[in-house]
Amino acid sequence: MKWFVLALFIVCATVVHYRGRVRHRFMRQALDHSTFTAPINCFMYAFSRVPNQPYVDLNQFPQLAVLHQHWHEIRAEAEQLFGEGHIKAAGAYNDAGFNSFFKSGWKRFYLKWYDTDHPSARARCPVTTSLLAGIPSIKGAMFAALPPGSKLPRHRDPYAGSLRFHMGLITPNSPDCYIEVDGQRYHWRDGEAVVFDETFIHYAENRTDQNRIILFADIERPLRYRWADAVNRFFAYVLLRSATSPNQAGDRTGGINRIFGTVYAVRRFGKRIKAYSKPLYYVLKWALVLGIFALIFF
Repeated sequence: MKWFVLALFIVCATVVHYRGRVRHRFMRQALDHSTFTAPINCFMYAFSRVPNQPYVDLNQFPQLAVLHQHWHEIRAEAEQLFGEGHIKAAGAYNDAGFNSFFKSGWKRFYLKWYDTDHPSARARCPVTTSLLAGIPSIKGAMFAALPPGSKLPRHRDPYAGSLRFHMGLITPNSPDCYIEVDGQRYHWRDGEAVVFDETFIHYAENRTDQNRIILFADIERPLRYRWADAVNRFFAYVLLRSATSPNQAGDRTGGINRIFGTVYAVRRFGKRIKAYSKPLYYVLKWALVLGIFALIFF
């Protein structure tokens, strides 16, 4: 059985690696989180009711039209939040999912996260949170800011059970402020929206001198069968609900983020070794990976 599991991981990881036109280097992909979630993601791709392509037609999601209809009200709440300094980076190591983005200046304010309540969002954004509550297929949402000169690194998101929705609220309305998904660019514009598959390699950049604020949401991927939807919801609950991050005191912190500070201390130690000697860092890194592999399979 263990060899079957290993073979399944290798096959699924290969599918993920070669999916799309843009790929990570092999060594990067080998240890990427999308490799470890590859069997789950291949299940989602196999039963997806929408095309497996970088951008998905917004018309596939008529339930999102209400957000476009009220985008001025949503923008007003985002503008006030930003002006008061509430759209910001995490104040501690309690946002594992987006921690690597903060060093580039990226900021966020959570509105909804996989059925976890954010009292701060309800208090400060009553219109937006009410609209989101009326769309059950939206599992997570936030306001996200990308400051002038910022660039997010190329990456795949780890879980294919959702698709990503972006609606421009306060943007430069310029091709110089864009997201690129599997080599295809889209630039944000006020009041306009796009849906894309975040498990394709993508990155974002703001080359302008203006801020960019969007409504950012995870939409449940439509699958062909109800039982497949149930599997998706189970994994979303197990994997993603525990990644809840607070905006401020009084908001819940998920289990993953409660231990993230301790785990990240090991990462910081690794960075110090890498700064001292890259060869030593990679020898230790692969020795650890191979050691874990040997414990599991031998």
